[in-house]
Amino acid sequence: MSRAYNFSAGPAALPEAVLRQVQAELLEWQGERASVMEVSHRGQAFIDCAAETERDLRELMGISDDYSVLFLQGGATTLAALLPMNLAGPEQTGDYLLTGHWGEKALENAKPLLKTRVVASDKDGGYKRIPARSTWQLSEDAAFFHYTPNETIHGVEFHDIPDVGATPLVADFSSSILSRRVDVSRFGVIYAGAQKNLGPSGLTIAIVRKDLLGKHGRNLPPIFELQNQSKNDSMFNTPATFSWYVVGLVLKWLKAQGGAAAMETQNRRKSELLYSAIDGSGGYYRNDVEPSARSWMNVPFFLPNAELDKPFLKEAEAAGLLGLKGHRALGGMRASIYNAMPVSGVESLVGFMGDFAKRHG
Repeated sequence: MSRAYNFSAGPAALPEAVLRQVQAELLEWQGERASVMEVSHRGQAFIDCAAETERDLRELMGISDDYSVLFLQGGATTLAALLPMNLAGPEQTGDYLLTGHWGEKALENAKPLLKTRVVASDKDGGYKRIPARSTWQLSEDAAFFHYTPNETIHGVEFHDIPDVGATPLVADFSSSILSRRVDVSRFGVIYAGAQKNLGPSGLTIAIVRKDLLGKHGRNLPPIFELQNQSKNDSMFNTPATFSWYVVGLVLKWLKAQGGAAAMETQNRRKSELLYSAIDGSGGYYRNDVEPSARSWMNVPFFLPNAELDKPFLKEAEAAGLLGLKGHRALGGMRASIYNAMPVSGVESLVGFMGDFAKRHG
């Protein structure tokens, strides 16, 4: 067996160089004569590892000291509930812009905690575009504005940062963090599950402007109070140490590639290759997202009829192309082309797609 190109949406592909380093260090790490999974998170070796990971993330994203960087458990969906209770009281309002499944999930998790307002939604249109800014119905006194910069399932992505005035922006960057340059100072909170662009599952990163913490007026259980995690360097309770360690290795790899600027160039190229193949297939393949909102990270596409889906997936797997089955909500195919996916992987997929269309057209 040999490694294939993995287009899974998450848990997703990791850089091979990172996996090889994990393999080499798995039994004995940093002279500890034990695995990183076995040492105490209170020991100096792991404290140093955690601190270095935070420094690298701050460097790669240009995160100032005005922000806390938290390494948490629970996934982005848990953060979608923790953040409203940490940013607002129950009588305050959170504004939500819906451009896909994960925006809906964030809203569902917030509804029991505070008043919510859907400022705009493309649900009736099947989530194929970003609602025009002129249609947004913003609250006058919202505690925050939540949106999902990249919708993993529907393949809809913002290519700019929404301007909502002084209202703090809260953004779920799970599937697009560090895929391009982003001005962190425009946000109140950026959060992201690690398992798409940063590492394995089990860890969620939250970048929170410090002045937003501790002002909700709620009587929260201490473990739900993000200010406690901030004060304790994300070690208020035992963190996901192995995932944290692997994220640190991925960040080192990203720095060696040239950081977010280099990833932006490469990700633009990969997405252009794939969309060109879809658009140039004479209608054999199609992507239904409005071109201005097409994702660089997750590319859903459809064949002429659903009966071809199983042959496509079977032949793709035989060709070393994995994880292309579309989400059950949409069907069809989906290629997730995160940072760890090399250009050669997209080139192989495009070549296969052309060959498949010739043989099954």
